[in-house]
Amino acid sequence: MKEAMFYQQEGGGAVRCSLCRFRCLITDGNRGICNVRENRGGALYSLVYGALCAQQVDPIEKKPLFHVLPGSKSYSIATMGCNFRCHHCQNYTISQVAKNSAIQGIHRSPQEVVNQALASHCRSIAYTYTEPTIFFEFAYDTARLAANAGLTNIFVTNGYISKEPLALIAPYLHAANIDLKGFSEQLYRDVIHAELSQLLDSIVEYRNQGIWIEITTLLIPGLNDSPEELREIAAFIATHLGVDTPWHLSQFHPTYLMLDRPPTPLASLRRGVEIGLAAGLRYVYEGNVPGEGGENTHCPSCATLLIQRYGYAIVMNKIRNGACPACGAEIAGIGM
Repeated sequence: MKEAMFYQQEGGGAVRCSLCRFRCLITDGNRGICNVRENRGGALYSLVYGALCAQQVDPIEKKPLFHVLPGSKSYSIATMGCNFRCHHCQNYTISQVAKNSAIQGIHRSPQEVVNQALASHCRSIAYTYTEPTIFFEFAYDTARLAANAGLTNIFVTNGYISKEPLALIAPYLHAANIDLKGFSEQLYRDVIHAELSQLLDSIVEYRNQGIWIEITTLLIPGLNDSPEELREIAAFIATHLGVDTPWHLSQFHPTYLMLDRPPTPLASLRRGVEIGLAAGLRYVYEGNVPGEGGENTHCPSCATLLIQRYGYAIVMNKIRNGACPACGAEIAGIGM
C-alpha cells in the first residue's frame, strides 16, 4: 500500500481522486470506481502498488503493437483492478475487483521489474492486461527506472487517464495501444460505463504529449461494426491522430457477460480495413485471425510486403533503417 498521487481533500473526510476522468469523490473508508484506491482517514492510498497479479514475457505484437520494435520481447506486468466495466472483458478475473475485496498479487519493487525485464532480454516493459492507469504510482516509478536503463515503456490502455498524470509520465512513456471500443456515447454508457467524449479528448492528449499511438477496435457484431461507425472512427484517427497511426481491427469472441453474440465474421474485418484505407489511413490491420494476411505490413507508397506476420510471430521483415527497401519511403513507428 502506498499513498496515492493526484487527489485532493474535499472536507468532511472525503477526497477527490483526479487520476482518471471519473474523478471519484471517495468518502472515508471507501474506494473509487476502480476498487483499488481507498480513502483512509482523509488520505488516498493505492492498494496495488507493486502487487503484481501477472508478469510474463510476451512478443510485442501481442499488445498489439506492430510499429514498435518489431519482433522484440516485452516484459508485461499488471495489478488487479480497472476503472471500466466492459461486458466483454477478456481479463475479467483480474480486472473486475469486487467491492472491498482483498487484493491479490506478488510484491515486486520497480527495480526488480526492470532487472527481470533486462534479464529476460526484453527491450520494453508493457503495463497491460488490466488498466495501467489504476496502478499509476507503480507504473510511474518503474517507467522512470526503465527509461534510464534503455527500455521502452508501453501502456496497453483504455485511455481514460486525466491530463495531469499523463503529462507527468509522458517523458518516460514511449508508446501506447489505446482501445477505441466504438464511436457512440450509448455504447460507452451501456457496455463500458464511461463517456466517449472524455476518451476522445484523452487520446488526442496522448498524441499531443508525443507518445506513439496505435488504436485497437474490437469489432462486435451488431454493436459497433456498422460501416457508418467504422467510418467515424477512421475519420477521427486520420483527422486528430494522423494517417500514420496504425488501426487494429480485432475479431470478437464471446466472453464474460457478452455470450450472446457470435464471433466477428472475417468479412466484417475486411470491410473495416477497406474503410480505414479509404479514409487515408496507411496501416490498418486485422487482429485475432492469424494466417489471413491482414496482419502484414505493406509499404504505403509502393505496396511492397515489408513485414509478414503469423499471429504474434514475424515470418519476414524487409524494413531497413525505418524505410522501405524498394522505394525508400519512411515507415512510421519506433525502431522500425
